[in-house]
Amino acid sequence: MRERIDGASFAQAIIHAAAAINLQKQHINELNVFPVPDGDTGTNMGLTIATAATELKKKQPRTVGEATATTASALLRGARGNSGVILSLLFRGFSKAVKDKAEIDGRDLAIALDFGVAAAYKAVMKPAEGTILTVSRLAAARAADAARKTPDDPEGVLEAAIAEGQAALAHTTEMYPVLKKAGVVDAGGEGFLVILQGMLDSLRGLPLPEGAEESAAEQKTDYAAIAAEEITFTFDTVFIVRKTTDKELTSFEAYLNSIGDSLVIGEDDDCFKVHVHTDIPGAALTEAQKYGTLELAKIENMRTQAEDLAAGRHIQSTDDLEEDHQEEGRKIAAPEKKYGVVTVAAGEGLAAVFKDLGADGVISGGQTMNPSTDDIMKEIDATPAEIVFVLPNNKNIIMAAEQCVRLAEGKQVVVLPTKSIPQGISALMVMDPEASQEDNVAAMTEALGKVTTSEITYAARDSDFDGFAIKRGDYLALTEHQLFGTDRKIDKLLRRLAEADAQQSAEFINIFYGEDVTEKEAQKALELFTQCCPNAEITLLAGGQPVYYYMISAE
Repeated sequence: MRERIDGASFAQAIIHAAAAINLQKQHINELNVFPVPDGDTGTNMGLTIATAATELKKKQPRTVGEATATTASALLRGARGNSGVILSLLFRGFSKAVKDKAEIDGRDLAIALDFGVAAAYKAVMKPAEGTILTVSRLAAARAADAARKTPDDPEGVLEAAIAEGQAALAHTTEMYPVLKKAGVVDAGGEGFLVILQGMLDSLRGLPLPEGAEESAAEQKTDYAAIAAEEITFTFDTVFIVRKTTDKELTSFEAYLNSIGDSLVIGEDDDCFKVHVHTDIPGAALTEAQKYGTLELAKIENMRTQAEDLAAGRHIQSTDDLEEDHQEEGRKIAAPEKKYGVVTVAAGEGLAAVFKDLGADGVISGGQTMNPSTDDIMKEIDATPAEIVFVLPNNKNIIMAAEQCVRLAEGKQVVVLPTKSIPQGISALMVMDPEASQEDNVAAMTEALGKVTTSEITYAARDSDFDGFAIKRGDYLALTEHQLFGTDRKIDKLLRRLAEADAQQSAEFINIFYGEDVTEKEAQKALELFTQCCPNAEITLLAGGQPVYYYMISAE
């Protein structure tokens, strides 16, 4: 039984957890309440924790404090979707509880879990029960009970937390009305427990889930397994060459074997990649240029790395250079105007609309492809304005955008809670470059509140939801994200939407058609709405959005 968790063990636990959720992400996605093809909780949580796993592989933290700080920082910037943001909050609180600790026992682990829950509840404006918050809260409470009995058994504490979390997860179906209608458990809670189980499996010495190696990033040299005296050649050398000749690589391979070992050459029609251990990396690079143009090279001294490892120091790596370069390369545009706008949209047509209306940056994303906090932050940095308005245009991106408020440097960030593309367009249309910030926020908030958004997509699976017997492949109409109707023919749904109260009372209607709709089909939709809504000014635009055949705004 393990009595304490050190930095290396915690780091490996996070790496293990990332692999575990990556293999189960589709199952978690399919717990989405609506049967529409936009379930992305598993994907978001997997991508979020993968950022931490990547950083931990680079830094090899010596203490739990270092490991959790690295985890929390990476999760904050890599957070995608509401589930990813809440996951980052849970680990941010966890990190604060153990920031000064080299190792933790079961009692420390329970306290850290509780700190995580407190941080998540504090940050979520209106915490809803029957979600990941409930699962994490009850799991943490059970962990505290277990720690009082066996404070030196962190594995047992974590096992108890998972068991209570599973019971809480099963109960979410009854706690949250929407889940009860759909007959599923909370997807975020499921993902959180997959992560905790992955961490426990790692602490118990279980191997990475089958298939994890194939999905992981390229493996780094395991310097921990290399003793300095066992190193025959000093430099771990990797480079890529773009071919400029058809010469066979046989003689080049023989040459590299004569000056080193551990040789691996990967080749395709255009280039080849070399990995070799040698004392004369410059000679290897010079010889390589007889076959093409050198594009990328990485050289690391394995002897000094082994010495650093033996002395307990941080292992210097070219990854450190890459990280430093990224930090130095973060360019924050100097303000040239008072206001700027960053928005999120999927589809070239929608991006063009926002650009035409004056948006400074358009991030590609939306349903099924939520941008991370870091993605949004990069566009904010690049916007030359004192105040940057952010329009997420999706309810699952709002929390990730809000994390940027405290990350911004040299400018103020204001997140408008737009939940759809039409809301974002309406808000942007009323922004006044000469008005005060308060007046702009009030006007934009009022404008987005006047828009009714309807969408047509398809059912990704069979479902019995809210009185509708839905079959896979049915067309689904949604109004304000609520199920409006289903049919096997898209024309019938379009007519029902056109005849609905929102469209009948509207002065302006915009129809954005998606990437799977032809111009001819879109024109037929325009004719239908023109016939059914004679008092409205109707505009047809090629949105190019995925997933949704049509987005229709009425105001």
